[in-house]
Amino acid sequence: MAELVYPPVIGAARTVFKAIDLKFDIAGTDNIPRRGGAVLVSNHIGYLDFVFCGLAARPAKRLVRFMAKDSVFRHKVSGPLMRAMKHIPVDRSQGVHAYKNALSSLRSGEIIGVFPEATISESFTLKNFKSGAARLAQEAGVPLLPMALWGTQRLWTKGHKRDLGRRHYPVTIRVGEPMEADPAESAEKVTDRLRARVQELLEAAQRAYPVRPRGPEDTWWVPAHLGGTAPAAPGTAG
Repeated sequence: MAELVYPPVIGAARTVFKAIDLKFDIAGTDNIPRRGGAVLVSNHIGYLDFVFCGLAARPAKRLVRFMAKDSVFRHKVSGPLMRAMKHIPVDRSQGVHAYKNALSSLRSGEIIGVFPEATISESFTLKNFKSGAARLAQEAGVPLLPMALWGTQRLWTKGHKRDLGRRHYPVTIRVGEPMEADPAESAEKVTDRLRARVQELLEAAQRAYPVRPRGPEDTWWVPAHLGGTAPAAPGTAG
């Protein structure tokens, strides 16, 4: 079927990002396969993360179908767009249906996008990963594609107002090499390996990020362990 909606939406997003003068630093896009199924897995720090993950896949000419909570699909504006772009709604009380849809898409050669933390991390550190991404990759016989985003929280995240003005914000994206999801290995162990790899990519993105807070009032987007004032991750001191 022709993609009548997804490419124009990507084009519109690029136009907006150019208008607000975002500065992109994207590395590792050659790790995204040109064909065949894969599960793209990223950290989750802002409401627009799925857009940035999708942009990172465009050099490979791939469209990512994201698994997203079903409330997004019920919205009068985002709902029709999400359905037209063939994203996958997730009703947490009936997760089996979404899992089967994602599995079918993977087997037909699609890239499925998953945020295994399930919700935005307000500490901007990695939360625990759910094992669904690993199980999907194992059952479909496709690789996992680890990815990390940094800087997207400054645009729009939980507990903060949108800031889509012309602030020249940098956005750093790192895509890792595909990881095998051996069915002989437990999904929990695959998930542990996956989380460790995303953590490595996140730290690389943070090191490469070209700016630091402008002053004490601008430290909210930096994790506590890096000297910022973001909420401490659950289970950590401070």
